[in-house]
Amino acid sequence: MKPPTPTLLVIRLSALGDVAMTVPAIYAVARLYPQWKIKVLTSPFFSRIFVGKPNNVELLTIEHEKTKGFAGLFRLIHMLRKEDVTCVADFHNMLRSWIIDVFFVVTGHKVVMINKDRMHRRQLTKVHKQGVCFRPFCLRYFDVLQKLGFKVSADSVLPAKRTRNLPHIPSIGIAPFARYRNKTYPLDKMRDVVRLLSSHENVKIYLFGSKGAEQAILEEWVEEHAHATCVAGQMPIEEEIALMSRLDVMLTMDSANMHLASLVGTPVVSVWGSTTPECGFLGWSQKRENCIVADCPCQPCTISGSNSCRYHDFHCLTALSPQQICEHINRIISLQ
Repeated sequence: MKPPTPTLLVIRLSALGDVAMTVPAIYAVARLYPQWKIKVLTSPFFSRIFVGKPNNVELLTIEHEKTKGFAGLFRLIHMLRKEDVTCVADFHNMLRSWIIDVFFVVTGHKVVMINKDRMHRRQLTKVHKQGVCFRPFCLRYFDVLQKLGFKVSADSVLPAKRTRNLPHIPSIGIAPFARYRNKTYPLDKMRDVVRLLSSHENVKIYLFGSKGAEQAILEEWVEEHAHATCVAGQMPIEEEIALMSRLDVMLTMDSANMHLASLVGTPVVSVWGSTTPECGFLGWSQKRENCIVADCPCQPCTISGSNSCRYHDFHCLTALSPQQICEHINRIISLQ
């Protein structure tokens, strides 16, 4: 009788950027251990970013609303107990995943939870140590897999295959929005960035954002600049990721778009406000030299962001000039 296929359950329920950071580790372990099934528990929308996944990766999706309360968690655990799980990698490390972990530990399964180092990261926002860098979350996911016995590391990740079939002119993606105000470069200044980049004849700019209010703002910018195109609300996320893979460079905040562009190997120029790359959230394989940080004494002031500033001026963002951002982009592509 053929033995059952061993199954690794990976838990990462939210948010979009955090789920994107798990992809390199998940794909690496799937390719190195083809005899294993890798089942990823996440939300239906986030599952769409797992493009080009190995054949032994299966996505288990459940709506957030269906996991609320004891009844929802019982429903989720009842679903998971049918999956013949061998061991569990908890990439989420929040209340819902803790309850799932307890179930699997009690039933005799090995469970390893990601170390988010919350205490030390909170301390970083209080003492604002310059030069202190916490282990990137992309690598912490590999740590979890190694503790489960998988011989996998960042060196195991295959380089992203990029498709460069856009016209032979420099192509720039710009994603000017983030969830929180203190992570979002002022829109009037970003508008100037678009204006400066559009002043070059030999350039194409793609503006990324969500459908609705963000789309309306970007469509106003497009009317002012002949070389800009708004893709917000125009295509599903899978097509947006495919477009990112064909760009020369992507300009983002510390946001999900930074991580999506990183997955497809596109160089990212990232703008940081209340957070800094040293908090551990820099995109996969991105370079610190392409991060734009004002290096204010109060940075970082948060780990995940907020809509307030203790000094009420958001100086960490307003101190950055549009020209400074354009210079970083010019380091990657030459605009004549």
